[in-house]
Amino acid sequence: MNQNKKICVIGLGYIGLPTAALLANRGYSVHGVDVVQSTVDTINQGKIHIVEPELDTFVQSAVNSGKLKASLKPDIADVFIIAVPTPFHDGHVPNVDYVVSATKAITSYVKDGDIVILESTSPVGTTELVEKTLKEEDVDTSKLYIAHCPERVLPGHIMRELVENDRIVGGLTPEATEKTVEFYKTFVSGAVLSTDARTAEMAKLTENSFRDTNIAFANELSMLCDKFDINVWELISLANRHPRVNILQPGAGVGGHCIAVDPWFIVHAGGETAKMIRTAREVNTYKTEWAIEKIKNAALAYEVENGRKAKVACMGLAFKPDIDDLRESPALYIARRLKADGLDVLAVEPNIESHKEFEIVNYKEAIKQADIVTFLVAHKEFKSLEIQTDLDFCGVLN
Repeated sequence: MNQNKKICVIGLGYIGLPTAALLANRGYSVHGVDVVQSTVDTINQGKIHIVEPELDTFVQSAVNSGKLKASLKPDIADVFIIAVPTPFHDGHVPNVDYVVSATKAITSYVKDGDIVILESTSPVGTTELVEKTLKEEDVDTSKLYIAHCPERVLPGHIMRELVENDRIVGGLTPEATEKTVEFYKTFVSGAVLSTDARTAEMAKLTENSFRDTNIAFANELSMLCDKFDINVWELISLANRHPRVNILQPGAGVGGHCIAVDPWFIVHAGGETAKMIRTAREVNTYKTEWAIEKIKNAALAYEVENGRKAKVACMGLAFKPDIDDLRESPALYIARRLKADGLDVLAVEPNIESHKEFEIVNYKEAIKQADIVTFLVAHKEFKSLEIQTDLDFCGVLN
C-alpha cells in the first residue's frame, strides 16, 4: 500500500493518538478526530494530553511535518481507524455507543474501496454492527473493506509495541482481511495474522481474560497468605522456582481499560458457560474491597489508640506503575472510598499534576504528614523508600 494514502483516525486517546502519530511519521497523511476541543487544540500545537514515553516526540514531528492534523470532524480518507472507548453500562453490560457514534460520523466521508478498521476492544459481533450501522446510513458496504484489528499494547511501551507486536486482523470478508493485513504490514514489524472478525474480537478478549484469571490466582493467594501470616511475595518467589510455575504479582485489584473490562464482554455474552472468567473478575473486584477494609481497620485502631482520626497516605492512583492512566484504577477507587467514608486522605500520584477530586501531594511530604501509609501502586519513586507498613498491596517494599 502506498504511503500517499490518507488515514482518518477517530478517537485520539491512549491508542488513537500514538497510532496516528506513528502513521504520520511513516509518511501517511493523517487526519485525527476527537470530540474534545482542548484535545484537538493541544495536538495541533504539537503537544500531547496524555503521558506516554516518546509520544511527545512523535506528535511534535508529525504535526511539524504537516502530516498530522486534528479536528472535531472526520474527513475524506482511504483508511478509517476507529479507536474509541468501549466501557460498560451498569450491570457490566457492554457499551458500544461510542463505536456506533464514530461509525455514523464517517458515513458522509467513506467512499468505494475504503478500508474501515475497528481497533477498539469490542464484544464479539461489534465489527458486524459497524457494517450494519453504515448500511442503515445508506452506505454501500459491499464496496468497503471492513475489519477488526484489536490493539494489544502495554501503556508505557506503546510506541515500540505498536511496531513490534504481532497483530491479528479479522475482516468481514476474506478480501477485507487481505487489504487490511496489507495496510498493517506497512508499519508493523511483527507478524500480521489473518482470521475472521469474530475470532479477532474474541482473541483480544481471551488475552485479557487469561491475564485476569492469572492475576485472580495471585490476589486470592495474597488474601490466604494474610490469613496464614505468610509473606506472599516470598512465597511466590519460592513457588516460581518450579520450572513450570509462573505466578503473577498480586495488587490492590485489577484496573485499566482492558483487563478490568474485557472479561465482562465474554461473561455477558457467554452467560453460565463463562464460570471461571466470571469468578476471576469477582475475585479481583473483591480484592479491592478487602484492601479497603484492611486500611479502614488500621485507621480505626489508630483513632482508638490516639484519640484522633488518622491521616492516610494513598501511594499511587494510576491503574499500574509509572503511567498517568487512571481508567478503572483500583487505587483511585480505594482513595475515593476512604475519602467518602470520612478518612483524611493524602492522595499521591507522581505521574499527574492535579485531579478534580483530590489535592495531589508530593510523596515525600505525604509520608512526613501521614499516620498510616498504604502502597497501592508500585511506582518507581516508591521503591527506594525505607518505611515499614503492613499495608503494601503492590509489593513495592519487597
